[in-house]
Amino acid sequence: MIAIYAYAVKNGEEADKTVMGAAARIVRNTMMLYCRQLLIMLVSLYTVRKVLAALGTEDYGIYSAAAGVVTMFGFLSGAMASASQRYFSFDLGRGDTAELKKTFSVMMCIYLLLALAVIALAETAGLWFVLHKLVIPAERRYAAVWVYQFAVLTFAAALMSAPYMAAIIAHEHMHVYAYVSVAEAALKLCIAFALQTVRADTLVVYGMLLFGAGCVTAALYRGYCRKRYEECRFALCFDARRFKEIISFIGWNFFGSFASVMKNQGNVVLLNIFVGPAANASQAVAGQIRNAVSVFSQNFSVAVRPQITKSYAAGMYEHMFALLHTGCKLTFFLMLVITVPLYFNADEILGLWLVDVPELTAVFTRLILLESLVESVSLLMASVNQAVGKISLYQCCVGAAVFLNVPASFFLLSSGFQPESIYAAGIACMVLLCAVRCAFLTQAPQCSLKKLIFGVFAPVCITALCSFWGAAQFSVCDGSLLRCLCDIGLKALLTCACIFIFGVSADEKRFLFNLIRRTVS
Repeated sequence: MIAIYAYAVKNGEEADKTVMGAAARIVRNTMMLYCRQLLIMLVSLYTVRKVLAALGTEDYGIYSAAAGVVTMFGFLSGAMASASQRYFSFDLGRGDTAELKKTFSVMMCIYLLLALAVIALAETAGLWFVLHKLVIPAERRYAAVWVYQFAVLTFAAALMSAPYMAAIIAHEHMHVYAYVSVAEAALKLCIAFALQTVRADTLVVYGMLLFGAGCVTAALYRGYCRKRYEECRFALCFDARRFKEIISFIGWNFFGSFASVMKNQGNVVLLNIFVGPAANASQAVAGQIRNAVSVFSQNFSVAVRPQITKSYAAGMYEHMFALLHTGCKLTFFLMLVITVPLYFNADEILGLWLVDVPELTAVFTRLILLESLVESVSLLMASVNQAVGKISLYQCCVGAAVFLNVPASFFLLSSGFQPESIYAAGIACMVLLCAVRCAFLTQAPQCSLKKLIFGVFAPVCITALCSFWGAAQFSVCDGSLLRCLCDIGLKALLTCACIFIFGVSADEKRFLFNLIRRTVS
């Protein structure tokens, strides 16, 4: 926050109003997303418990592996999502309504072509992989095929709703994003309860009901955007210049997104081949915990990202880096507060949460949380590089750093290392990714790596080391729910104290108190 504070002081009252207004908007949006995520996390964790109990460890692992093949196509939607948000926010930052309408129409055309391509690819190469390469018991192959087909349709429905979701985020109407996400989580909870009464094949029914929930969610996003935003009405207009520009941007994004998906889903496939479906079940549960936890920090980056792009479009580079420095630290600290207590209480939490805990779940959970923690500090750096738009070499280097996890995992597993070694490789790759993102920030105007190192990395490293060391010195957990909650609370308070002492400067404390006062008033 010191960068934002210095920017406001240096540029006078008008800059102070601009910065404080942007910061207050980010805080409101972040709090809205936090309330959303708290509800979703509680519902999702309970939903996983009920689904795992209804399906059993083997069927849950089969679902994770089969649906994971479809998720591998997520690199396409990931590239499109970042492009959509970048161009929508950029046009909004410049106040160009006519260009914004063209952007939406071009985006919808590209998404439609992409959805058709995904379906074609999934029904050929993807289906062949499920039938011939995944380790699935012979008596459950038919169910795996049905689940895979429903996963393809669910993915297509989500893909076509992505432009509307990007428009909501670009307009910074996070309350809508929050409401729809909560509705989606509620639908999934209803599905979990419905599985308890199903007499047919529960795995097949589960895939079918998830597809229905995906269609409802897509309809909600589309209905709101068409009613609220003028640009979100598709018009048949072909702007060759904009089409070429967006396709070029997406094309380079594909590699980075593909590497990210392959890193996650490639490990699912490798564990299935080298260890079996039981390891996939452990991985899926650990992944659910990682998703529930990491979204708390990602919510902040979602709230800041449009402001970064709009600041770059308006030429407010100092303000952009003020947001970046603040965002990097807070994203990491928000993740740290949750990671520390979960890391030390993983066994107790899993035992209280699940009826039957898969064998490797606890160790997977600890390592995957550390991996997400390392990644969190550099999440917003990608937003600056996206805003600048010079992404060809950037995406190649970032994609290579992330994708390195797949061959490293293959080497470790084939050499006889334990399954958890793939996450140790993942942590190393996240450190490398962070270094690559820092190096490419020099393309942005007014970038200072010195400020980034001493203003961001030094305090977060010191804070993390002190938090983990302090939390390791005590434990009041004895397996009971009350003692477990007390231990989690004490470790979270210790982490917050470390953040306040080592991670927040005196100027940042002043700025924070001022911001809270203005936001509340």
